Amino acid sequence: MKRLLALSLAAFLALPGHDAIAQQKPLTIARPISTTALDPGFLREAATIVDNIFDTLVMRDKDMKLVPGLAESWKSIDDTTWEFKLRSGVKFHNGEAFDANAVKFTIDRIIDPAAKSPTLSYIRTVKGVDVVDATTVRVRTDGPDPLLPTRMSRYPAYIVPPGYVNQVGRDVFATKPVGTGPYKFVEFVPDQHVILDANADYWRGKPAVARVSWKTIPDGTARLTALLTGEVDIVESVPVDFAPRLKSSPDADLVSVKNGGLIIYLGLVMKDAPLDNVKVRQALNMAIDRKAIVDNILQGMGSAMGTQVGPADFGYVAIPPAPFNPARAKALLAEAGFPSGFTIRMQSSRRYIKDVEVAQAIAQQFGDIGVKVEQEVLAWSVYIQQVPQKGPIYMLGWGSTQTLDADAAIYAIMRSGEPYSTVAIPELDRLLDESRRIVDPAARATVLERIQRLAAEQVPMLTLYQEDALYGKRKNVNFQGRPDARIPVFDISLR
Repeated sequence: MKRLLALSLAAFLALPGHDAIAQQKPLTIARPISTTALDPGFLREAATIVDNIFDTLVMRDKDMKLVPGLAESWKSIDDTTWEFKLRSGVKFHNGEAFDANAVKFTIDRIIDPAAKSPTLSYIRTVKGVDVVDATTVRVRTDGPDPLLPTRMSRYPAYIVPPGYVNQVGRDVFATKPVGTGPYKFVEFVPDQHVILDANADYWRGKPAVARVSWKTIPDGTARLTALLTGEVDIVESVPVDFAPRLKSSPDADLVSVKNGGLIIYLGLVMKDAPLDNVKVRQALNMAIDRKAIVDNILQGMGSAMGTQVGPADFGYVAIPPAPFNPARAKALLAEAGFPSGFTIRMQSSRRYIKDVEVAQAIAQQFGDIGVKVEQEVLAWSVYIQQVPQKGPIYMLGWGSTQTLDADAAIYAIMRSGEPYSTVAIPELDRLLDESRRIVDPAARATVLERIQRLAAEQVPMLTLYQEDALYGKRKNVNFQGRPDARIPVFDISLR
């Protein structure tokens, strides 16, 4: 079937000027993974869809500057208190009023230890929310937090309706969400699609696109075929093999955002031997030929990285990738007591660009230094529920695109005890905590540099590369990718 789709795609691309008929239909966006849930406080995936259902207190404009959202303004009251003045007259999709109580309820349900929110790391500095009046809240932090407004611009801080959530419960809310955003929930069929309709009463104005459907198409060839035949209007995660052909298509465009994707890494469960040995971790790091992977597998549509912090993030340090040195890697294994290597399991999924091929290449490179890999490739819906608790080596993508700050890139996956972390380095914990208490940008940048250099030395994870974000779109769709990886349908129009 895949071969037939590939042949069909090739034949379609070869047609000299196919002219798709403009149709009055929903804007359809194809994505490689199936949505598992739509509760923004407990996401285990990118917020691409919920970003269109819900609003945050603070937003980012197209230039990535923080601008008012559901909060008209904000200011620091003292070292540990931020005050937000809320927008009046906004209602949730079910008619429930947005007010200060909704803000408090939203934050309280996430910071409640019993809730076990997987994205608590992003707002862990928040100690509580005080309601001053219907349109004023004060957010208390456990110390000075200069990033608090930024933390209020992304998940898990999308504002939810207290009445509705209490009425239907968390499980129902995750499948039938209600927000204040530009689009209202219509239908969610797991492994198939999510359908949203425009919110005609949206506080920023009525959206231009009346209906949007996110369609799950895991196979990359099938996604591109759907785009070129007009079945869908935008595709996420264009396979790199088809990028050159898409550039020359008369009916569609390639939209590329350099370093606009996730930073892919191999997580290491450090409590498990032999990964508790730094020389073993260093050996694995030197066994990976990142340049060959980026050049040959990703076809140049990525950048080898030596840090989990992206170039666009505050605090980024241009640490070079670990050198590819199999001989030194073997020597380190011998020094660690493994002259003949060892056997270890590595988990991956089908979520990122060429991730299966990348995992296979790394397994072979590990094998070249005597480390035999037992590979396990899981469906994403299963994988995301297990990782990072299993491993002991697992592939995952992470990013700070919605905050553009090193904190989001590293704290959640490097601080011991965080839901997505399998790292255990006390000095790293100390520095990560210190970085969250510093207000002065220069002093904070110094600590963030120390964190990245310590990570490069101790290798708590194997940073691989940052993907370019690759989208495909029909010619009549006005859409440009964003550095924060969002797809705000409110800003999309059809010619």
